[in-house]
Amino acid sequence: MVAALKSGASNYTWAAAVVGSNNAAGYQLATELPVMAVGGFNGTDPSPTLEQFQQLVAQGKIHYFIAGGTMQANSGSEAPAQIAQWVAANFQSQTIGGTTVYALAG
Repeated sequence: MVAALKSGASNYTWAAAVVGSNNAAGYQLATELPVMAVGGFNGTDPSPTLEQFQQLVAQGKIHYFIAGGTMQANSGSEAPAQIAQWVAANFQSQTIGGTTVYALAG
């Protein structure tokens, strides 16, 4: 997984996006590359919105979306779940090192 995230990383603002900062932190530490924490710390914040995420993908700024880690809460935003659903509906999944990822660019 680390090798995949590092491949061509200089072409992207974010090597990957994943729900929640705890999930993002592991990948960021392993690769020393920027990894977007969709939904903030717990994956329940409305940042980015689906529309903002779609714009970043259209601009080719995010290489991969790493599936899993979506957290459900009684309070908080649905944006992370909407993003994960949009990615799954619009991009083909692949498994790298036992993890499901979606190539959003390149």
